[in-house]
Amino acid sequence: MNTAALSDIPLQVAGMTCASCVMRVEKALKAVPGVREASVNLATEKVSIRALSTVPVADLMAAIEKAGYAAMALQDVKPPSAPGLPTCWPVALSGALTLPLVMPMLLQLVGVDWMLNGWLQLALATPVQFWLGWRFYRAGWKAMLAKTGNMDLLVALGTSAAYGLSVYLLFKHAEHGMPHLYFEASAAVITLVLLGKWLEQRAKRQTADAIRALNALRPSTARVRRGDVELDLPVEQVTVGDLVIVRPGDRVAVDGDIIEGRSHIDESLITGESLPVAKGVGDKVTGGAINAEGALTVRTTAIGAETTLSRIIRMVESAQAAKAPIQRIVDRVSAVFVPVVLLIAVAAFLAWFGFTGDWEQALINAVAVLVIACPCALGLATPTAIMAGTGVAARHGILIKDAEALEVAHAVTVVAFDKTGTLTEGKPSLAAVLAAEVSTRDDVLRLAAALQKSSSHPLAVAVMNQVRTERLPVPEAHDAQALPGRGVQGVVRGQTLALGSTRLLHELGLNEGLLHAEAERLEKQGKTVSWLVQSGTSQPTLLGLLAFGDTVKPAAAEAVSRLHQLGIRTVMLTGDNRGAAEAVAKELGIDDVRAEVLPGDKAAIVKALRDAGEVVAFVGDGLNDGPALAAASVSYAMAGGADVATEAAGITLMRGDPRLVADSLDVSRRTYSKIKQGLFWAFGYNVLGIPLAAFGLPNPVIAGAAMAFSSVSVVLNALTLRRWQGVAVGPSERPPNPQPVTSAAWGEQR
Repeated sequence: MNTAALSDIPLQVAGMTCASCVMRVEKALKAVPGVREASVNLATEKVSIRALSTVPVADLMAAIEKAGYAAMALQDVKPPSAPGLPTCWPVALSGALTLPLVMPMLLQLVGVDWMLNGWLQLALATPVQFWLGWRFYRAGWKAMLAKTGNMDLLVALGTSAAYGLSVYLLFKHAEHGMPHLYFEASAAVITLVLLGKWLEQRAKRQTADAIRALNALRPSTARVRRGDVELDLPVEQVTVGDLVIVRPGDRVAVDGDIIEGRSHIDESLITGESLPVAKGVGDKVTGGAINAEGALTVRTTAIGAETTLSRIIRMVESAQAAKAPIQRIVDRVSAVFVPVVLLIAVAAFLAWFGFTGDWEQALINAVAVLVIACPCALGLATPTAIMAGTGVAARHGILIKDAEALEVAHAVTVVAFDKTGTLTEGKPSLAAVLAAEVSTRDDVLRLAAALQKSSSHPLAVAVMNQVRTERLPVPEAHDAQALPGRGVQGVVRGQTLALGSTRLLHELGLNEGLLHAEAERLEKQGKTVSWLVQSGTSQPTLLGLLAFGDTVKPAAAEAVSRLHQLGIRTVMLTGDNRGAAEAVAKELGIDDVRAEVLPGDKAAIVKALRDAGEVVAFVGDGLNDGPALAAASVSYAMAGGADVATEAAGITLMRGDPRLVADSLDVSRRTYSKIKQGLFWAFGYNVLGIPLAAFGLPNPVIAGAAMAFSSVSVVLNALTLRRWQGVAVGPSERPPNPQPVTSAAWGEQR
């Protein structure tokens, strides 16, 4: 049994022209022993291979080359250097040579009868056919060697037939007047296909604008303070813990924490936030952001591939390289497309020759069939839409990790939200402390603080802020441990104490006693109530309660309203008490509330919704949201939350703005619509065009023009996604000159 680990290997592939090429590369790679998966993206010309770590990369590259294509490692891909001639020169030269050939046909439209000498036609058409069109012969020959077909083979066969027929007629009738020749057909088809490929490449480069924009954010140098000396070093030489100086107007070179200074940071290309964000001591900064007016000293926390910017780029690249499930339909069609077209062309030739006896006309109609067929549009419809959709989403702070999440999101019928940190700010303050008969208020607060001292939970932070404000001494706690979904317990001054939810209180066999009325009043106000219990005895004792207030995010109500406008039902899942949960749900207009649920219960509820036929999106940010995120059809993580949430989620929202959920669903719907439109036109074009060509309606020139237009139109249609604008941005969302607010000062302001 092979125990080698699996690894992901990306490679660049050159020479692919259509969906048939994609299938051939994937088939060649999957035949390599140890390869588990291979996914080719025609738009990016990259292949993602999942294989055993023992598989040599050289074997993978050799398999691609044997299939007829060039392969190289991504790090070996050099950025294009400025060429001596513009990239359109083959198209321009081919057009210049072809124009005199098609001029007689154009002049006939205005009543002018003129014909170019046949030998001059041969002289003009030959360099177009065998020099500028050599790429089609080369790629078509490689396809034949691999016993498959592609677009290049169709173009090479079709134009060669038209060119060969013209040469035959020229030599046969040279002494008996000028026969009708078809040099203009072969040359015009090659010119139009070259034009289409050039326009297509230009359009495809625009779909990768998001990646280029993110890569442009990477600074090359950083100003580092080491001792009393400041040095300008390459970013690669900066290490974790280094102090980096960020001057006004500079781009932040690393991820880190501010230890000196305050300023505003423009993070728009990273988070999609439209305005600079106030930052001060203790706040985090992200490499690639732009510092505004103040000098900052930043302690480095992440470098290289571990920075936020690098992770974002990897996510977007991964999503753009992945195949959407709908692409499987295209793959199945592409596997048989070229052989079927060749059979139709042969059938058209035999039928025309059999019924008319005119083999010249039969050959021309067969050529039209070969030329009009376009597997190119089929191969481009899905990846170009995915690239455009993920790119525009990234610019608005929505990171889509895989193409499947983008595709599935269009069908979402229910969005389930976690409450704390998702719909609320997640920074609660302590609103009330009430003691039972056996204790005092200060004792309840100090004992609760002892249990929460080592925790980073938002409720623990609120408790610690309060004891610091009141300057109360906090005893030490021993054996403190979390009770998932319930609270925390530990030993303080020899007593076993527990602090947690009403569920925990009831599990310990206690009721609210005389505090019941106060707890009910606080819960109706939307407060979260935690109970402090002495639990280590045979008869647990209630010591008191703590009530916490959290602020609903300003954009949360609008987010829920927008989801309703999209026809989507909303559900809130929370471990909080029912009173607090229902108060928030009522304020926001949420359709359904499930309160006092454990982490496992959240996942079970999500699964039950899916079993009922719903397509469920779950939005969370905490450690306990991991199971529900994994159970959802589409999962969303709020950036800044727990790492496990971000890892489990298919989509990461780079700002804590719940309106981004509706934005992402809108992007998904528009992207899926573009995919369907592209595939409809690609399939429809071939279903309509091939029979028309077989019946002799379009001549090869018109067929070539239609073929080129089909590919370009599919890509340009996908590119309209780049104009999409989300609503989760706007200059009125913050004061024009916000002042820096540190996390330490937050509780005091509350």
